[in-house]
Amino acid sequence: MTAATVSALSGRDAYRDELTRLAGTDPMVVCLEADLGGKGHPFQAAHPDRFFNLGIAEGAMIDMATGLASAGYKPFVSTFAPFAALRAAESLKLTLGYLAAGVTVVAPYAGVSGAWFGTTHHCLEDLAVLRSIPGVTIAAPYGEAETRAVVRAAVASGRPHYIRTGRNAVFDSLPTGDGEVGPVTWDHRGEPDATCLVSVGEEGTRLALEARAARPELAHAHLTYLDHAHLELAAAELAQRPGRFTVIEEHRREGGVAEALALLLPGREVTGVNAGHGWPTQGGDHHEVMGQLGLDLPAVLAAATAP
Repeated sequence: MTAATVSALSGRDAYRDELTRLAGTDPMVVCLEADLGGKGHPFQAAHPDRFFNLGIAEGAMIDMATGLASAGYKPFVSTFAPFAALRAAESLKLTLGYLAAGVTVVAPYAGVSGAWFGTTHHCLEDLAVLRSIPGVTIAAPYGEAETRAVVRAAVASGRPHYIRTGRNAVFDSLPTGDGEVGPVTWDHRGEPDATCLVSVGEEGTRLALEARAARPELAHAHLTYLDHAHLELAAAELAQRPGRFTVIEEHRREGGVAEALALLLPGREVTGVNAGHGWPTQGGDHHEVMGQLGLDLPAVLAAATAP
């Protein structure tokens, strides 16, 4: 299920394409980029008067988006996750939280998808930062169809959003039935008392699918929306099944989804497979860097099948 078709798009490219399409019928949609657009950004080509390249000025970009939102526009801003969630954290707190401005932040290069770019371009802390800001809808979609659905929902809602994607990896979205993304998407409900894998984001879901292929008896629930309000709904649904839960996420243990679900599922066993506390000290591709942090298929299988 992780193999890409020729025509499929990565999460960040699906975002650009869907936003460009939506802007064709909604003149209030605007796109701001922090020098990531390149020469072939589809939004810039289709709507040049509503595309702004702010350069390496992430905080200023989010502040500018706040002004646009106050004037009735629907601004979408995009930059590397470490620069959106960490460098511009104060602007995020004030814009998305205190002012509840209808700004959507789209953050590619989340986790260690930057790989060879090194620690300065890795971001394993963004969920902890954004989940601590009240009122922000947080999403980590998996696959093109799910990413498009999340972008459509953000445009329609006018609420503050943070959307997390990887770099260039392409995935087939899990079926959602009516095309809308709910609190839980079930890939496989498994045996009644089997461990339930709970996948978060692109790489967490890839690993969960690989683990279930190796151990078909495991259940697998995929979460797209990760803010507190959505996780409360997800926890209520997950609580209906017995057994324990293993959460897989490309994030630090602290402030991640496993910690949140452990609080929302009192009395239930919730374990996590995550990036832990290490810092990658060697180069490598995305999966090699994840492996340095102990986030790989053997770790998932060990946690899910532990006695």
